Amino acid sequence: MPARYNAALMLAAGLSATAALLHVAIIFKGASWYRFFGAGERMARAVEQGRWYPAIVTAAIALVLATWSAYALSGAGVIGVAPLLKPALCAITLVYLLRGLVVIPVLVMPRSKATMFGLWSSVICLGFASAYLIGLVQVWARL
Repeated sequence: MPARYNAALMLAAGLSATAALLHVAIIFKGASWYRFFGAGERMARAVEQGRWYPAIVTAAIALVLATWSAYALSGAGVIGVAPLLKPALCAITLVYLLRGLVVIPVLVMPRSKATMFGLWSSVICLGFASAYLIGLVQVWARL
């Protein structure tokens, strides 16, 4: 009988892996990509000045996202069981959910500084959180 992997967590893994690869691409594409993807003018200027910290910070984010992808693959049953799998998947789901929900207070506040990037990235994070949550609920009993 062929192995059955959890589709929602496989999707979650793909989403986090894509985000990780995008962060790596941002490092190589430079200041214009930092600006486009919402890192802020300060980070973009630092890149233009040849500073190293934007690349270090962005690489660290990429590493975290890649790790989250591996945890989703582990939860999906694609790879071996990662350490602290159940609490890690709960934490990852919560982080994506909180990041996605951060837009709500910004939207309801008068004179908010919400940007289109902020809105879209929140929607994207809510989508990621949904994939992790659905998969987590589906595999909860076997974790």
